[in-house]
Amino acid sequence: MAAQEKIRNIAIIAHVDHGKTTLVDEMLKQGGIYRENQATQDRVMDSGDLERERGITILAKNTSIYYKDTKINIVDTPGHADFGGEVERILKMVNGVILLVDAAEGPMPQTRFVLGKALELGHKVIVAVNKVDKPDARVHEVMDEVLELLLDLDATDEQFNSPTVFCSGRQGTASYSPDEMGTDLVPLFETIVKYIPAPTGNAEEPLQLLVSSIDYNEYVGRIAIGRVERGTIKVNQEVMIADFHDADVKQKAKVVALYEYDGLGKKPIQEASAGEIVALSGMADITIGRTICAPEKCEPLPFVKISEPTIEMTFAVNDSPFAGKEGKYVTSRNLRDRLEKELMKDVSLRVTEQGTDAFNVAGRGEMHLSILMETMRREGYEFSVSTPRVLTKVIDGKLCEPIERMVADVPEESVGSVIEKIGRRKGDLLGMSPVGNRYRLEFLVPSRGLFGYRSEFLTDTKGEGIMSSVLDSYAPMKGEIERRLVGSLIAHETGEAVTYGLGAAQERGAMLIGPGTPVYAGMVVGICSRNEDMTVNVCKRKQLTNMRASGSDDAIRLVPPRIMSLEQCLEFLADDELLECTPKSLRIRKRELDHGIRMRELMKKRAQENG
Repeated sequence: MAAQEKIRNIAIIAHVDHGKTTLVDEMLKQGGIYRENQATQDRVMDSGDLERERGITILAKNTSIYYKDTKINIVDTPGHADFGGEVERILKMVNGVILLVDAAEGPMPQTRFVLGKALELGHKVIVAVNKVDKPDARVHEVMDEVLELLLDLDATDEQFNSPTVFCSGRQGTASYSPDEMGTDLVPLFETIVKYIPAPTGNAEEPLQLLVSSIDYNEYVGRIAIGRVERGTIKVNQEVMIADFHDADVKQKAKVVALYEYDGLGKKPIQEASAGEIVALSGMADITIGRTICAPEKCEPLPFVKISEPTIEMTFAVNDSPFAGKEGKYVTSRNLRDRLEKELMKDVSLRVTEQGTDAFNVAGRGEMHLSILMETMRREGYEFSVSTPRVLTKVIDGKLCEPIERMVADVPEESVGSVIEKIGRRKGDLLGMSPVGNRYRLEFLVPSRGLFGYRSEFLTDTKGEGIMSSVLDSYAPMKGEIERRLVGSLIAHETGEAVTYGLGAAQERGAMLIGPGTPVYAGMVVGICSRNEDMTVNVCKRKQLTNMRASGSDDAIRLVPPRIMSLEQCLEFLADDELLECTPKSLRIRKRELDHGIRMRELMKKRAQENG
């Protein structure tokens, strides 16, 4: 097999916020991609609006740099467990990985998950300890933790003796020793070129290319991205599309355009040979996991089965009294088309139709689905969603639910309340270790136990706690878990909220709306301090009569309403509530808007429980 000596394909994998995208920034600057005087942007790889706002990577992206005469193709991957599907498939494109670990936090759950996947594929690993310039860096301890992790994951001797580089992504420096700061990223580039193997593949044999990622462009449609395993691919070449898991798939197609990654953009090329990462268009219904082969020798390549989704929500057409007032796309046809378009890009999503107006959408976690909902809102869609539900499996005749491995990094004084709350949510404490003046707690918690816990966790730790979780296994159902300890304040009639009505209602709990907000009967307008729902009239106006009482003219002081984000709304939802998402507002409502019907249902339920 001929090796393409001048090419290296690597992915950067790490836990969320350990500095992958910032490091890629510096690699691009020092890899000669920008002109001398070119204005640059921070975290340039996070190109989506949502990515820039939240400071996280959602989609894996490709770029390339040049070091001396070697081209290094880099894939920047997401760190959140919810986007783990992106990482799994990207690893098929590369020959080695850079495992980035924060010098203060050390290996976290997602570090374990992505490293496990890379080791399974036999990839070579370069360990990069990042943020060594942080005041609370504990480089030597973190190095020991990484070695323990490699032992845990049954790494081979070669992987266990992986080279280590010490970096500061923000400063753009790397060195071979933890005790000295480097001046640039040359040690990192040198380690990549020396240690990561060049891609192999015979350019003379018939073509084989595994599609590992999909891009979408309004003008050319779907763009397939992958590495040429063997052979050569040319523009206008006739090819065959095959699938390893489905022998019936055999389609003829033609390569209309071919691109290679050059810095931050794509550059049209006429042909590419084995080992190169390319993007190609001209195939309307190509999907991830298919193999593009030469027609004379059609041999599909095996593809990692992407892990199954763990939670689902029902997306339905908005049928509230305010339906269609704010959104541009409101019908079930619009919703269906948009979800089908998302399926083209996102491999870990599943969509099933429920009747004519509702769709069950399953994903890898609350964040995975909330990012989809936020994207759709911004595009002008209007829809309603139900509470998240976990997807159970029957294993050996027992009903099992997904269990997550959660790691929480909390201040010492908050340890007790975190352990108590997780205990109530049927979680088991696995370990507890001091890290400086904080504690790291590790739990195994049912996925449904974590619904709605994040905001409570931040309150308990006074905003200082860090928590993250990753799917660990399936275990028998753990019984009933209490979702929330408060009820909802529900609007009694349709109209506009006024100060007088809100003044009376705010004594019952925290309000979610301010004066002047349009409301409808059955809409949730606040959080009741007792564990029961209460109907309030926020549209009640002051009677303007000439009768006076001593207390009637007091000025009403309103407490500012709690404005909840999309994630907080999803956490708050009860099973009999829906979240109405429109481009301009988020409204929580009862499934049954009529107060009389709701009360009859409640009485029936109480009678059954007592009877």
